Amino acid sequence: MSWRISITPQAKRMLADISDRRIREKIGAVINRLAEDPEKQGKAMLGELAGFRSIRAVGQRYRILYKINGLEIVVVVVAVGIRREGAKDDIYTLAKKLFRLGLLGR
Repeated sequence: MSWRISITPQAKRMLADISDRRIREKIGAVINRLAEDPEKQGKAMLGELAGFRSIRAVGQRYRILYKINGLEIVVVVVAVGIRREGAKDDIYTLAKKLFRLGLLGR
């Protein structure tokens, strides 16, 4: 079964903010692979981001946060960014802020 991929406007902006075209293309390839068995890819998030999944891309540095809407057979990509544990611009820190502001949705 093939899933439809939907990318939120916020995730599109995050992806566009990545200056290296090759990195954007590699992230895009990982996003496209989510169309096949997204529930078997990535890992389930815990805590504030429970209900979302995270998959690694581009040499394990970048993360793609997504959620699966099984009723519509849609994978919604909600955030894309680099993992920098402890940094203000860490993708998980940014995603938690977006969630608190209601910009990630449920």
